[in-house]
Amino acid sequence: MLRAPVRLGIVGLGAVAQLVYEPILSRRRDLFHIAGVAELSATVRDTVGERLCVPPAHRHDSVAELLDAGEVEALLVLSSGSHGAVVDTVTAEGIPALVEKPLAWTHEELDRLAGRERLIQVGYMKRFDPAYQRLAGLLAEAAAPIRAVEVTVLHPSDARQIAFRGGELARATDLSSATSSDLEAQSSALREKALGDAAGTLGWVYSEVLLGSLIHDLAVLRPLVGDPLRISWARLWPDHWGPDRLSVGCDADLADDVQLSIRWHYLPDYPRYRETVRIHTEEGSYTLVFPSPYVLHAPTELTVTTAAGEYPEARRSLSHVEAFEAQLESFHAVVTGGRAPTIGIDEARADITTCQRIASDLASNLMLPLGGEAGNAA
Repeated sequence: MLRAPVRLGIVGLGAVAQLVYEPILSRRRDLFHIAGVAELSATVRDTVGERLCVPPAHRHDSVAELLDAGEVEALLVLSSGSHGAVVDTVTAEGIPALVEKPLAWTHEELDRLAGRERLIQVGYMKRFDPAYQRLAGLLAEAAAPIRAVEVTVLHPSDARQIAFRGGELARATDLSSATSSDLEAQSSALREKALGDAAGTLGWVYSEVLLGSLIHDLAVLRPLVGDPLRISWARLWPDHWGPDRLSVGCDADLADDVQLSIRWHYLPDYPRYRETVRIHTEEGSYTLVFPSPYVLHAPTELTVTTAAGEYPEARRSLSHVEAFEAQLESFHAVVTGGRAPTIGIDEARADITTCQRIASDLASNLMLPLGGEAGNAA
């Protein structure tokens, strides 16, 4: 077994790396020593690498180069897009990886990772939030049947979410047109593999909204109420929706005749990110409100509404424990103690299945021809 601190490599140095992991890892040197980084953009690579105290010789432009240098014992995968190919390369070398969501965009990518389950932890950090864990405990103790689950996400622009920082992030403005074209071609091929011809219209909704954001809520709900059994309704609005103005709605059937309602809204000028999960039982309600993931130690709020005799009673509690940090502690135990990953490939596969089912219903409503994995499963 490895000893702390583990020599950690980071793949991708974008917004999540800079706003979340950089400050945590700079403080938690008892867990990890950042031994090397891989980032396509030389500007970002050098700017962030300098702040992380990574020597120039340990800053690489590819995952292959990082692995060939033999510097790392574990990988943190934070690059954009699907992570299937990167994780395939890393785990083929026997190196464990903590992978930001989504692990992959297609089932085919996950098939290539079979047999490496103990090396892969998927980054659904909200599951490590004490407020969420408190909710899970309360629901396990409660005897009242669950009747309905509601999720609402109010998603402002990234600029609005990081305005608190008071300065620009290091941006990848130096990528060549050929590199950018190659990346887009790879992404387009994966979207087509997932949705077939419908990817031309719905591909970015599938990858950036469903797998890029709503996947967190699927992961939050799974231990509490299970995965959707059937998508009963899905819709995009308003008219002329697009990347700058979009709402996604989805209703689904859960086990035991429980109904799930999800509403996700991209609102560029909304004042702050707000993600609300409500679970209604026959005797009360449980509400979790998650803050922006970019603001470390911002409180997650849990409100429990029940009856106290003849009168309603609302109990509110706040958790300031940083879920990302708790997730890193969990991954450290995987690497050093042989613990099985808390969240793994099986959950990533369940999320792809649900997101493809939602995309299938959206395609049907828009009268789009559906193919790929989603079409074969329909």
